[in-house]
Amino acid sequence: MLVPMPYLDHAATTPMRSEAIAAVTTAMAQLGNPSSLHGSGRHARRRVEESRERLAAALGARPSEVIFTSGGTESDNLAVKGMFWARRDADPTKRRIVASTVEHHAVLDALDWLAAHEGAEITWLEVDATGLVAPESLRRALGDDTALVTVMWANNEVGTLEPVRELAAIAREHGVPFHTDAVQAVGAVPVDFAASGADALTLTGHKLGGPPGVGALLLRRDVAVVPLLHGGGQERDIRSGTLDVPGVVGLALATDIAVAHQPDEAPRLAALRDRLVDGVRRIVPDVIVNGHPTQHLPGIAHLSFPGCEGDSLLMLLDARGIECSTGSACSAGVAQPSHVLLATGAEAACARSSLRFSLGHTSTDEDVDAVLDEIGPVVERARRAGLFV
Repeated sequence: MLVPMPYLDHAATTPMRSEAIAAVTTAMAQLGNPSSLHGSGRHARRRVEESRERLAAALGARPSEVIFTSGGTESDNLAVKGMFWARRDADPTKRRIVASTVEHHAVLDALDWLAAHEGAEITWLEVDATGLVAPESLRRALGDDTALVTVMWANNEVGTLEPVRELAAIAREHGVPFHTDAVQAVGAVPVDFAASGADALTLTGHKLGGPPGVGALLLRRDVAVVPLLHGGGQERDIRSGTLDVPGVVGLALATDIAVAHQPDEAPRLAALRDRLVDGVRRIVPDVIVNGHPTQHLPGIAHLSFPGCEGDSLLMLLDARGIECSTGSACSAGVAQPSHVLLATGAEAACARSSLRFSLGHTSTDEDVDAVLDEIGPVVERARRAGLFV
């Protein structure tokens, strides 16, 4: 496994774990379509079902609640669109979706599409300056016309953890299904599907050391969903398509390992993050630390550097061998301020001056040292050279 050093962009994607690489490689050499009835097919089906059981056990779900998908974006779209269509079909008055303003674009863009093409009405839950949704705001937003609620478990940019259990309980009081995008949460903080009260939960492999291109939607058996894809009727007739057996095997193994290591890994990453933040504060006293001060992912530090352009800082650090991000990788290259920071009330100039340093299972003290060695000269050069646009 070749990891560029130092790499501080684990929230975009994290290196595959060696165990997952070995399991995927072995599975790729084994023949069989899990929908076939002959011996090779049955063997492939057994590997899929064993992986389903393994993933479910790691996340407090029943095996029958695991729907394998191609990743987080598909799972989010399947949950949001599929639950909306099912609820509207059962009762045409249910056309309202309640969502936070800081969701990942896989959710935001799905909502925009539903509003533009399917007549959905979106009620946005505002967040406070730390990116936190107030449960009472959800209670006020719910009504008889609400089809579903979607609020992410952990923000992919600033790392704020939302009160998912409380939000899900409020939705359940009103008989409204609740979806949460837990892509950044699984393996980073404790995630128990049954205990969360959520009706649907999104996860993906490449954020926790599994292979890219495979994920899952945890979906309660009593929640109706209209499929996005139609075909062979795989995955409870909710997600048709021949399953990626090697990917499924790698996803389940990586999730199991990440969850098992989480109690020890979280404090290790939190200590690295705290040392990074404290060090940057000493070197750049006017730096702004974004996100909730205590309720945040252990490995994300989202920092704004007044008077600098985030993209310029990123490239200056990259030239020195340090890899980080200006925010969500899915929005990289788009010259606009972070919608997450704007939602927290930040000015556009501040939102454009931000970097996200995200740590993961391969992160070390040396990675933090490298950033602290270079951040001062980089910020000084960006400001002195007038790179801010």
